[in-house]
Amino acid sequence: MERALALDVGDRTIGIAVSDLLGMTAQGVETIRRTTMENDIKRLQELVAEYETKKMVVGYPRNMNGTEGPRCEFVKEFCEEIKKAIPDANIILWDERLSTVAATRSLIEADVSRKKRKKVIDKMAAVFILQGWLDSKMRLI
Repeated sequence: MERALALDVGDRTIGIAVSDLLGMTAQGVETIRRTTMENDIKRLQELVAEYETKKMVVGYPRNMNGTEGPRCEFVKEFCEEIKKAIPDANIILWDERLSTVAATRSLIEADVSRKKRKKVIDKMAAVFILQGWLDSKMRLI
C-alpha cells in the first residue's frame, strides 16, 4: 500500500501529516512556514520523495453549509501549483470542516499550553484530515 501525505494549507503555514504503510493511522510530520510558492513546493517535493508517495489528501475548507467559498479557491490554486511541479501527483480534496476545531480540542484535552498549541495546530489539523480520509476508506472495505 502507498502512504499518503495530508496538507492543511493556510496563508502562513502548511500542516503536514503522513499515513503509515498500512494506511490505518496518520502521524503529524511538520508545519511548513510559508515563504514563497517556490520554497513551499520544493519542501513538498522533498516530502514526496522521503515518504515515497504521490498521494496527497488536501484539506478542502468548505463553508459550514457545504458551499465553496474563497478559501476553497485558494486551496485549488495551490493544488494547481503542486500539479505543475509534480505532474503525477494524486491530489484528493477532503472536506476539512472542523478539523482545526477538533485538533484544538484534542490538544486542550491533552493539557498542551496555548503557546505549544500554536506551534503544532496546523500539523494536528493535517492529522485529523488524513485520519478522516483513512477512516472513510476503511469503512468501504
